[in-house]
Amino acid sequence: MPRHGVTLRLRLKPKAEPTGHVDGAWWPRSRDLAEELPELLRVLGVRLGHVHRVIYRAREWAIAPAQALIAGKRVLLDKSYYQPPGTIRLEGERGRRHTLFVVPPWGVPHLAHDAMMTAAAPNDKTTVADLLEISDATPADLVEQREEEDRWGTDGGALPQPSQRR
Repeated sequence: MPRHGVTLRLRLKPKAEPTGHVDGAWWPRSRDLAEELPELLRVLGVRLGHVHRVIYRAREWAIAPAQALIAGKRVLLDKSYYQPPGTIRLEGERGRRHTLFVVPPWGVPHLAHDAMMTAAAPNDKTTVADLLEISDATPADLVEQREEEDRWGTDGGALPQPSQRR
């Protein structure tokens, strides 16, 4: 069942020989990986079986635990500084895996839709950099958003007073 009655925003390429740089696209609603994963893994379980490992780019997500119990099964959440920007990799049973383009949660709906449809098109070979451009998100945007959120938390989660603003 979707979280809070909200539909999962996921588009996958048809089942076939892998082509291109990604296997589809996912548009999470937040940067909280532990909260976003259960529904994604439930749906991807049809293709991958039990997803036992998720590799994500550390700077693009809020701090996540090293592992999570999802649907009663342990899932390793491996943060990586080398995971390509705008992607997440999911490893399932018998060596099956998917790399998904991740539309940033703050994405503009029509641009996010365009990027997702492109990423999921059969035989599409669009690069992740081009998908980021289609969705109007660049790696710099992703890092800047994370830094803004880090500052927000460091500042006590409150807007600075007018005298503190630059």
